[in-house]
Amino acid sequence: MKQVHVVPHMHWDREWYFSTEESRILLVNNMEEIMERLENDPDYPYYVLDGQTSILEDYFAVKPEAKERVRNLVQAGKLIIGPWYTQTDEMVVGSESIVRNLLYGIKDSKEFGQPMMIGYLPDSFGQSAQMPHILNGFDIKYTIFWRGTSERHGTDKTEFYWQTEDGSRVLVQLLPLGYAIGKYLPQEEDALKERMEKYFPVLERGTTTDHLVLPNGHDQMPIQKDIFEVMKRLKELYPDREFFLSNYEKVFEEVEKQDDLAVLEGEFLDGKYMRVHRSIYSTRMDIKAANARVENKLTNVLEPLASMAYDLGFEYHHGLIELIWKEMMKNHAHDSIGCCCSDKVHREIAGRLFLAEEKTDQLIDFYKRKIVDAIETKEDSDRLTLFNFLPYQREEVVTTELITKYKGFTLVDAGGEEVDYEILHAEEIDPGLIDRQIVHYGNYDPFIKYEIQLKETLPPMGYTTFFVKEAEEKTAGSQSVNSVETDYYQVDVNENGTLKIYDKQLDQSFDQVLLLENGGDDGDEYDYSPLEGEELIYSDKVKASVSMKQNSYAAHIDISYSLRVPAHLEARKAGKHNSKVNVHFKVNVDHHKPLIKVECELHNEAKDHRLRAYIPTGLSASFSIADNQFGHVKRKVVDSAMDVWEEEKWSERPDAIYPMLSYVGLSSEDYGLSVFTNSTREYEIVGDEFDTIAITLFRSVGYLGKADMLKTWTSIRN
Repeated sequence: MKQVHVVPHMHWDREWYFSTEESRILLVNNMEEIMERLENDPDYPYYVLDGQTSILEDYFAVKPEAKERVRNLVQAGKLIIGPWYTQTDEMVVGSESIVRNLLYGIKDSKEFGQPMMIGYLPDSFGQSAQMPHILNGFDIKYTIFWRGTSERHGTDKTEFYWQTEDGSRVLVQLLPLGYAIGKYLPQEEDALKERMEKYFPVLERGTTTDHLVLPNGHDQMPIQKDIFEVMKRLKELYPDREFFLSNYEKVFEEVEKQDDLAVLEGEFLDGKYMRVHRSIYSTRMDIKAANARVENKLTNVLEPLASMAYDLGFEYHHGLIELIWKEMMKNHAHDSIGCCCSDKVHREIAGRLFLAEEKTDQLIDFYKRKIVDAIETKEDSDRLTLFNFLPYQREEVVTTELITKYKGFTLVDAGGEEVDYEILHAEEIDPGLIDRQIVHYGNYDPFIKYEIQLKETLPPMGYTTFFVKEAEEKTAGSQSVNSVETDYYQVDVNENGTLKIYDKQLDQSFDQVLLLENGGDDGDEYDYSPLEGEELIYSDKVKASVSMKQNSYAAHIDISYSLRVPAHLEARKAGKHNSKVNVHFKVNVDHHKPLIKVECELHNEAKDHRLRAYIPTGLSASFSIADNQFGHVKRKVVDSAMDVWEEEKWSERPDAIYPMLSYVGLSSEDYGLSVFTNSTREYEIVGDEFDTIAITLFRSVGYLGKADMLKTWTSIRN
């Protein structure tokens, strides 16, 4: 007899087209109904609280007196919470962010009882190949998800093992029809049978056991009060099946008994049965870029610095750092970081990112001051300290600011030796901006803010300190040049603002680097959708304004131009270029490193389009390599499903648009070329020879959700 596990739950988007505060009002009501039922109905045994503890945090902000009720229900095994803090995205959220999401979710859960040790992510837009590795790190051996699988991964079954190259493994219970098939189940016989006749064939075709999962819940859905009446009707309709309230742990108890389950590896990004939104990685690029920037500050600067300070005897501020992480993780829910939300929600997300970055920056400054002020020395002068947070020694060209009252100065190391540096820029600043107490006591002498550059070898996970001594005034060292020459490259700028780079090691030139591609976007916040039949616009004909300067350590190139584009889709269809994107590239090239650093500032005045930058590699590639959480992933430059997606009626066209976290590269036996990022995390390999890395700079769209796009079959949100 088939066993049907009816699992009561609610899926809780903290924000989406509604705000956090709107959902909190519903949450307070829902929680009261859930707890009353669990407390007073002995036949109603379980309720799954969506696997995320941020729900409880939001609830307790309104009802702190309910903590004991929640604790009693969790410890009784009736209210099932955790293990996540928020329902995280897996594609554009960084490694440490996912780890901390579990760390704080489990920590918060254990204040009330034992968390559900299942990597429950029922609605994430695709599954990272590294999730088994991350889950095993917390002794989690099971996971449940929905999107991204198809039989081409190696099985058409809904239960299988998923493993990573290091041998980490989790048992998967797939939800082939999603987490909401049991929402609002009707008592009326014909309506109930119509629903079940759609579901049972799919569930039974995929299962390897006699146990089926019927999740009884939906987005922000209140508890279904008449579930026993519905189940009575189900038993009458299907006497050969047994229906009972259950939980996911009990499902895994049965699945684990199977001996011949398939073992799969890799990421799940197929949009065959349900959309995974492969181009959502560039929606609201301002938010995506801010998230990447703050993640990297928090992970690669603040936490190593706090560890260094702790080793020197200072306090490691776990509480302050947890506040920052939680501020970030509220943005990491799949809808939030996907940026498929209303404008008011995006304002909330941007505000949280601002707060997280402000807290991060201030704590970084606090630790640096503590460390530098505590350095014991006989020198009574200002100090400039350079930090290295990597576990190995490195030589770096450092560009930094130094504020002093000296009109001229030298830098002296701990041994008394002068250190070479060059001034890039100097300006007077009001002393009141430095310290209000200075002007309070009548000292109005201005300070001078210098931007300087120097090259120094920095110790591993350590710092080097210089002392600032008054000396003769020094002039800026940069000189205007027409071509940049370094140890590794010769860099020239074409008339259209693209770069021509000669690589001395390879004896090879790369031309039209940073060429921009612009095309219409008839999609929504979930999916890019091209305008059928359009001609793409390129920046090859623009006239750029260029400034090039070089000193002893590095070169700086400043490139500005306006790219004329259509104002909106109707103008694009009519061939009008009646709007523009103002483009400003800042290119920095250190003399001693094979690295070209690019900053891009864009002012967009047009609607409904996508802008990408081209990085030609000279490599005809069949696959790319990009990083994911604690690893890398190899992807074909053309998804083979492109040949069959229309015939097989995939929910989403499998464009080879992919996410990265910090790099993507192409390589051959002779050489490789990689693009590193601290902002955008979306790429595609393009060109007739698939030799060019296209980095998405932004998408500009006006719809949250839109029906019947060129690249999709379905017209529904999910």
